[in-house]
Amino acid sequence: MKDALDSIPAEQSAEQESFANRKLIRPTLNRAGTGNDHAHNNHGHNHVPPERRDRDRSASPAKKTAPLEQTNAENFYYQKQMQTKTPMVVVLRDGEEVHGYIEWYDKHCIKLNRSGAANLMIYKPAIKYMFKEGENGRK
Repeated sequence: MKDALDSIPAEQSAEQESFANRKLIRPTLNRAGTGNDHAHNNHGHNHVPPERRDRDRSASPAKKTAPLEQTNAENFYYQKQMQTKTPMVVVLRDGEEVHGYIEWYDKHCIKLNRSGAANLMIYKPAIKYMFKEGENGRK
């Protein structure tokens, strides 16, 4: 009976030693709240004080999502004018006014269909402003 009791603690200590000698390798993640914080604290290895963890999370801008580059208001405006084929006046940087309706657009330019004249593809940086024909007291 004594031999059986002595062998159980010996087996447990051998298992504990083998677990203690194993090294857990985890990839470093740049996301806050990965759920692995408690796993590191249970082993006692690589323990980071809570105040340092909070400071590291707040100081890292990579964990926050970047603000959107655009609000899509411009796209919504173009879509609405295209669907209704609203007559538009596009005023270019040099002061020239071009009349027509927007057929399509992309990130860098718009295509303006004109009646009685050639259709134009206008680069957005060349546009000073635009408005619906008949607004601003003009016809």
